[in-house]
Amino acid sequence: MSDYKIANLKEIDDSAVEFGLSPNLEARFGRKALEAERSGISYQRMAPNFRGPFGHRHEAQEETYVVVSGSGRMKLADGVHELGQWDAIRVAPATARGFEAGPDGMELLVFGAGESGDAEVLQDWWGE
Repeated sequence: MSDYKIANLKEIDDSAVEFGLSPNLEARFGRKALEAERSGISYQRMAPNFRGPFGHRHEAQEETYVVVSGSGRMKLADGVHELGQWDAIRVAPATARGFEAGPDGMELLVFGAGESGDAEVLQDWWGE
């Protein structure tokens, strides 16, 4: 592995297409493209008023989310929290989470520990 790697997040394949979530969700995961061993990053864009169809939690990976544009809501174990531009949220691995974009949509950068395959998907997370 080289000492560094440069990759444009918007040029990485959109995983949301593969899972039938496009065009309401765009999800580009940079860990492999950056050849990262102990970290991970993703770019996620949600269409206006789109609510993610599931929540998730991790076995070992802590994540930090940064709202880079737009606004929305994040459901965590203790309730629903309003989010705006430049809000940063750190979430412990076992804490379940899910997102809903506001009227202007929402773009997120997500930073993680690079753990691959330790996510548990939670269907019907919003329970409404």
